Amino acid sequence: MKKILLTLCCLSVFLIQCQKNTEFKSNDDFNYKAETYVGDLEIAWGFEFLPDGSMLIAEQEGKMILFKDGTKTQINNVPKVYYDNQGGLLDVKLHPDYNDNGWIYFSYSGNTEGDDKGSNTVIMRARLKDNTLIDKEVIYKATPNTKKGHHFGSRIEFDDEGYLFFSVGDRGNRDVNPQDINRDGGKIYRLHDDGRIPSDNPFVEIPGSKAAVYSYGHRNQQGMALNKKTGKIWIHEHGPKGGDEINIIESGKNYGWPVITYGVNYDGSEITDKTEMPGMEQPIHYWVPSIAPSGMTFIHSDTYPNWKGHLLVGSLKFQYLNLVRLDNNKVVSEEKLIEGLGRVRTVKEGPDGYIYASVEQLGIVRLMPN
Repeated sequence: MKKILLTLCCLSVFLIQCQKNTEFKSNDDFNYKAETYVGDLEIAWGFEFLPDGSMLIAEQEGKMILFKDGTKTQINNVPKVYYDNQGGLLDVKLHPDYNDNGWIYFSYSGNTEGDDKGSNTVIMRARLKDNTLIDKEVIYKATPNTKKGHHFGSRIEFDDEGYLFFSVGDRGNRDVNPQDINRDGGKIYRLHDDGRIPSDNPFVEIPGSKAAVYSYGHRNQQGMALNKKTGKIWIHEHGPKGGDEINIIESGKNYGWPVITYGVNYDGSEITDKTEMPGMEQPIHYWVPSIAPSGMTFIHSDTYPNWKGHLLVGSLKFQYLNLVRLDNNKVVSEEKLIEGLGRVRTVKEGPDGYIYASVEQLGIVRLMPN
């Protein structure tokens, strides 16, 4: 038995090493390879490029890592995270004026109340000095805490006006949270960069409402990206069994979960017989079966000529990077990139114009024209 286990371990290492520079060809005969840029990572849930070319990486287990000049350094004074199931240290994003103010924003599953009731999504900002987080500030803390370990949402994005957008999933309480604007969960939020509530948020004048809410009726939004052409925030979200969606976010709109959905329960039973209703937004695209989407970015670089202007979405379930071709906000085709490399958690376009994707149990790969 020991010999068999040793052989399997050696085979696993061999396969991973073979994958470090895997060659691929796209449907339009574009040759590229996926080369390992940062290796030996478990689940790099989020990563961000710093102005000096280094990379800040959020490992889900609760480690924040600075990758610079080929060396990984662990960041000190990271807040305690509740690493359970889908929870942990999640997304990371720089302030648009980072060069002037040094603010770094990140999301995690946390408990700031000091109780024993579990956790919920926390948005924090801090500065980085001598490989240590300083000036930590909680920007938003979703309530109530729960010991359920799923649907934290947690993607972060800034729009062109400097507003901070982020997602909080329904926290597994679909029948209460998503459709109630008085409760956190199943929402997209919009704040000023310091946590203040914008005066033109859609529900700011409604007594008892969560004034930070920008849209509602969501399930678990693990992808968010700014469309620079339109200035709109795009998201995708996990459906149940089937019904993953891409949505363009509009102020005050209801995106339907769980009143309408293209998915069913995991046992195959019906959630609802409705896929549309008046007053509820339709997705611009949905997947049946689910691909389990995570991470999202628009391609602006000339490095990949036939991909420019289109969208990339990671697939956890089927282990590929999905090239979503668009025409006037409509999905016209899809293509699987880096298929079989592993569960794609996050994807971003780097300042050098290359596409970077984090692959679970492997690291962060860079897509290089070959």
